[in-house]
Amino acid sequence: MAAGMGSMGSYEWRFDSGRVCLDLVATGEAASRGWERLDGSVPLGRWLIAAGLLPEGTRLAQADARWVRSFAELRAAIERLVRAEIEGREASAALERVNALAAGPPLGIRAVRGADGTLVRALSAEPACEALLAAVARDALELLTDPAARARLRQCEGDNCRRVYVDTSRGRRRRWCSSEVCGNRERVARHRRRAALTQA
Repeated sequence: MAAGMGSMGSYEWRFDSGRVCLDLVATGEAASRGWERLDGSVPLGRWLIAAGLLPEGTRLAQADARWVRSFAELRAAIERLVRAEIEGREASAALERVNALAAGPPLGIRAVRGADGTLVRALSAEPACEALLAAVARDALELLTDPAARARLRQCEGDNCRRVYVDTSRGRRRRWCSSEVCGNRERVARHRRRAALTQA
């Protein structure tokens, strides 16, 4: 799990869904509670680095409000598409949008020597918004066109959690997006219910 910082204070970016496209969707979870984690180019840049889409230390000199809007629009389209797949219905407009963004050019990368002499990934040019959007959109299409991966899509069973994840657990018995977060909340709530019953 990689850490990040948003304008609403410090929190951890969570990368426990199993796919970068679903991790992007998860950044919108707080919007339903009145604030946006990707509310500017700085938080967006931090998320892109934490998600592994950009090398550590990448500066996004060109990033602006258009980048933020574009990622929010992609996030919404992926969420509609994924939820439609889980529920067995179509989301034609969302599919069309994700398809269009996935057709964008890929990021150019190259290998350079790091400070310790080992090869590390670097960008061959200034990262373009379209290339980053395309990388996430392609991940969504790869997920949804892979029958085995698509069959493992799950909605978290945690109270008030809308996260979707890929269940790679043995026996496909995973119930929560994160055992440490939603799973722990459920265990604490269960303990409190038991304690209240014994005191009644």
